[in-house]
Amino acid sequence: MESNDQWGQSAVSLKRKSPENGDHLLFNETFSMDDLNEDLVERILSWLPTSAFFRLNSVCKRWKSVSASASFKLACSRITSREPWFLMVAPNFNQSVIFDSAESTWKKLNHPPLLQEDINQNCIPVAASGGLICYRKLSGNFIVSNPVTGSCRELPPMYFAPQHQHLNAIVMSTTSKDQLSFKIVLVFGELPHLLFKVYNSSSDSWEGETALRRKIEDNPMEYDYDYPDDNVVYFLSKAGIVVASNMQRSPAKQYSSIITNKDGEETLYFLSSTGNVVACNLTCKSFFEYPRLLPVFCEYSIDVVECQGEMLVVLLSEFLETATLRVWKYEEASRGWHQIAAMPAANSHELYGKKADINCVGAGNQIFICLSSTELCTYFLCDLETNKWVELPKCCINGEDIDFMSAFSFEPRVEACV
Repeated sequence: MESNDQWGQSAVSLKRKSPENGDHLLFNETFSMDDLNEDLVERILSWLPTSAFFRLNSVCKRWKSVSASASFKLACSRITSREPWFLMVAPNFNQSVIFDSAESTWKKLNHPPLLQEDINQNCIPVAASGGLICYRKLSGNFIVSNPVTGSCRELPPMYFAPQHQHLNAIVMSTTSKDQLSFKIVLVFGELPHLLFKVYNSSSDSWEGETALRRKIEDNPMEYDYDYPDDNVVYFLSKAGIVVASNMQRSPAKQYSSIITNKDGEETLYFLSSTGNVVACNLTCKSFFEYPRLLPVFCEYSIDVVECQGEMLVVLLSEFLETATLRVWKYEEASRGWHQIAAMPAANSHELYGKKADINCVGAGNQIFICLSSTELCTYFLCDLETNKWVELPKCCINGEDIDFMSAFSFEPRVEACV
């Protein structure tokens, strides 16, 4: 293999019987990829890992032309799923680093020019879906980008006065398998007065605000809205004294929310200022709150994730001088929370007393968990089917370890369109 072009024209050796020598002599014939038609080449290349997309341009002229082909992107869209990548969020927002779960490696991407102008604090990632990442500017406008291809555009302004309404949640969802359309849903207001607003890429416009009503069957006595502000977390010291600690969520995850589609009904979930999980049924235009997992004065950090179409809660808590990190699922039949996974005690005990903030994101049957505090910064992948917890290696760039606060999960798709 002396040149890239020879790699692009790679040959397959075929052994056949020689008619002159019967079974005793074999000879080789080569089959060049040049003998394949364009459609078949594109279908073969579409099955390569997405990380190979960055190398197509340097293999040969033919493969370079394939990478820019609309029919190649169509072939890629027919691949039903790809191993997730996780966009990592650093404290200064100036890094564009991803963790490739297929190769278990860190990769550094270049910001598109539109994002480079505003990436330092002025523009932070807030949601992801399919192969796209959504960023929010300080002005309140949104930018959507495909991190793989670098394509990027700013969405039209909302013409809505969000400064008069508290923003609770930002969620993004792709609305077609071909990755050609998406929508962004925002939930505003203070409980129990909530409303939502939707951007639809098909019409490239924001729809009007829609009010959400509380579900009638909910018992309003179950909920108490006079809890302390969510910036204050209470915990018991070793002496048994209740202590208040300021534990801010990652700015990129302060609107932590997910969306599910079950039986034709879209439901958005977010965490209220008191740590309750709020479910907003966008189809029925109603909302309700789930019961708490722990009393309000117990120390904990909590996040909500979506895995295989289900809403799950990840909870870090401390009890009897040890820490536990568990995954919970709400069972409608029993109207209660049930544990479905737990970090091994040997790992979770190390979190005791660290006042760690957890920021989580679901991807298929996995949960990517960032644990960060002034004393630690570590990342775990939890496989829900096997309850296997794997601590990821530190990310090192230019000889320096980089710490991250949170992550967003997306499928690396070259065909995802903004």
